[in-house]
Amino acid sequence: MKQVKLTLLFLVINFGGLAIGRWLMNNGPLTDWYTNLNQAPWTPPGIVFGIAWTLIMICFSIYLGKLFTTNYNSKIRSVFIIQFILNVSWNYIFFNQHLVLIGFITIVLLTSTLFYFFFKLSNKTKYYQYLLLPYIIWLCIATSLNLYILIHN
Repeated sequence: MKQVKLTLLFLVINFGGLAIGRWLMNNGPLTDWYTNLNQAPWTPPGIVFGIAWTLIMICFSIYLGKLFTTNYNSKIRSVFIIQFILNVSWNYIFFNQHLVLIGFITIVLLTSTLFYFFFKLSNKTKYYQYLLLPYIIWLCIATSLNLYILIHN
């Protein structure tokens, strides 16, 4: 029952973070600045982003519910907070402030936190760490998109 409550709590926190990030980017993907950038040929259509982030946050919340039930400590809480801040702030840095290089550094750090969850913090969650794969794969794609914009603009 504790795991279910924690999963629900993380669903609220994670989707709240997505809402904050969306608000901070100030319609970024629709702005002239973004639409006029040289974007990677593999940039997915806009609808894919919403679908992907919904799936990612559901999987991540289930993973966190299990992780915080079986292996909770201050290190795990700290890594989660860092991940949350990096995830939310990337939207502001990249879309609102147009700081492509700082955005790239931010997303690389965010991806690193997910690898840290996967390889270092998941030892007691058995197979639950595989719920991180959608997030990790998406961040690798997003990092490549950010890098392409950095190089080609």
